[in-house]
Amino acid sequence: MIVDIYGKPLRKPRAYTGHGASHLRKSLQGWVASSLAPDDDIVRNLTTLRARSRDLFMGSPLAAGALRTIRTNVVGSGLALNCHIDRKTLGLTEDQAEEWERTTETEWQGWAQSTCCDAGDTCNFYQLQSLVLLSALMSGDVFVGLPYINRPGGVYALKCYLIEGDRVCDPMDKASAYRKDILEGVEIGSYGEPVAYYVARYHPYTFAGRHQHPQKWVRVSAVGDASGRKQILHVMPDFERPGQRRGVPLLAPVIEALKQLERYTDAELMAAVVSGLFTVFVTSPAGEGLGSGLLDELNGGNVDDKPDNINVGNGTVVELGEGQNISTASPGRPNANFGDFVESICRQIGAALEVPYELLVKNFTASYSASRASLLEAWKMFRMRRQWLIDDFCQPVYCEWLAEAVALGRIRAPGFFDNPAIRRAWCGADWSGDAQGQLDPQKEANAAVIRIQNGLSTHEREAAELTGMSVSTIFTQLAKEQRLCAESGLRLGTPQTQHATNSSNDAANGAADAADRE
Repeated sequence: MIVDIYGKPLRKPRAYTGHGASHLRKSLQGWVASSLAPDDDIVRNLTTLRARSRDLFMGSPLAAGALRTIRTNVVGSGLALNCHIDRKTLGLTEDQAEEWERTTETEWQGWAQSTCCDAGDTCNFYQLQSLVLLSALMSGDVFVGLPYINRPGGVYALKCYLIEGDRVCDPMDKASAYRKDILEGVEIGSYGEPVAYYVARYHPYTFAGRHQHPQKWVRVSAVGDASGRKQILHVMPDFERPGQRRGVPLLAPVIEALKQLERYTDAELMAAVVSGLFTVFVTSPAGEGLGSGLLDELNGGNVDDKPDNINVGNGTVVELGEGQNISTASPGRPNANFGDFVESICRQIGAALEVPYELLVKNFTASYSASRASLLEAWKMFRMRRQWLIDDFCQPVYCEWLAEAVALGRIRAPGFFDNPAIRRAWCGADWSGDAQGQLDPQKEANAAVIRIQNGLSTHEREAAELTGMSVSTIFTQLAKEQRLCAESGLRLGTPQTQHATNSSNDAANGAADAADRE
């Protein structure tokens, strides 16, 4: 008789008891799973997960390719600022709003395109975007400090200071070591909100500087007590569970699969190299060897001086002594099933990373429809991560920069520091990046025209999707080109303007014909 945990006889299993939660099915009896708190599941294993994720990035082509593919499609050449203030809330006319947006974007470019935005004075803002995303994907999260550093020749003091996730860790002093509200360098409040971060002076696993300066931790409040501004940004790509303090590396679910695939690939590669070596073994009776001179000539003078060593190489001739023999097992390489097996594992890895197989291995051999479906599915993930990067990094940094620009008087924004609603209206902005790749540009362009003509989309959205440019930039440049063409006596134009010209010409010709008939 089968009983439950309370000793009562079990009747027919119901619901999950007879399926996923069953302890009676033989297929599930050996499955030992536990449900732990987010800190126990994630934080306690972060050191190992980070180390293995970085090792795969540095040594596994597939892992490095997956992270770089996401980085390239999400950030690419950089996410550009497009100011879109709420002019109705601010009481501005359309012309005033456009002039303010143009002035602000120009001022922003002067800061973002130079290394003045970086505390380390090495990257511009667009390179920082790429580094923030890659570091967050590889390590699970990254921190960005926003200090004010005055440097000669600089207009703005605001800087972005990137802090790798390892440096935000538990302080080792006795006063903080046993506090329950501090774990993995994050101090939380009564509702789980981050109150402060503990940043180590240098990387906890570095060898440089360890003996010169003692390790210290700096407590950085998440929000300034007096200013109310964010002092540090915690950029974390994915939240898996409520109450989660730290991020999980993107490769965490596929670490084992990637490592085993790397080992299998290395073994197959070595076996193929060994099977490709052509070696001749000569067995001679005692005293009737080929002689060192002949061996030197056959081997091109490359013979090991040690007689006990048997080297296998390209076109090598090895003489064996009396009674010696050699037997080898045929490795059967190259393995005919290698490609299919690797493809199957890569598809599973791609499913976990939300990167389709075709994009993961850069192999587009399927039909147009299948390849387009793969790209569209991947771009759902790319857009999500792009928006996450904008919300957690780009927009907060822009708001801080704009606050300094207004405070310095370089940009005029009345009411910016007086009313939070007014401040949000001034800070309105969109961020555009590189456009999605197109398998058939003509089909994509025709589809965009149809969507606009039927009111299903806008010029702004289609321009961003197809070219990555804002429609205001495109129209401004087109107007400039039209003026240049008119001044030069040329006749160029967009299909819309050409169509309108043809229609007006047809109407004029029809009117002239009617007049002639009268």
